Amino acid sequence: MEFRAGSPPDAEAIADLIASFQSELTDDPSGVGAEEFLASVSVQAEREYLTSARYRYLLAYSGSQLAGFITIRDGSHLFHLFVDRARQRQGLARLLWERALRELCVPGSEAAFTVNSSLSAVPVYQAFGFAPAGPIQSAHGISFLPMRRPALPA
Repeated sequence: MEFRAGSPPDAEAIADLIASFQSELTDDPSGVGAEEFLASVSVQAEREYLTSARYRYLLAYSGSQLAGFITIRDGSHLFHLFVDRARQRQGLARLLWERALRELCVPGSEAAFTVNSSLSAVPVYQAFGFAPAGPIQSAHGISFLPMRRPALPA
């Protein structure tokens, strides 16, 4: 497995991996009502995130295939975490999270970590130390649970 920072040429592979989970991420499996969300994870949107200083990507490649990736926004918000279905339940999500903590986040930051977890991913984030930070919310055709994890020690 090769780990590296994301760059604009990775946008298509990233958007394709996210799109492979679309029916589970959107309230309507067809994506109806989630057009704004789907636009926010399109190739063009991912390319824009990849060029922004606010977003830091760590990608895991197996050969030429994107196996998974994590994105941290503003040093303390877990923006994306996706692992290819064939690679799930093998520890890759945890490995990406732990590497992101070391490589993408600012240790000693006063800010707690946050994530808007898809409902199916809540157990994964709980295993990473996140806890619910409010009720389930629905917006733009998706439902999610806001979660929070204490800041890293200095």
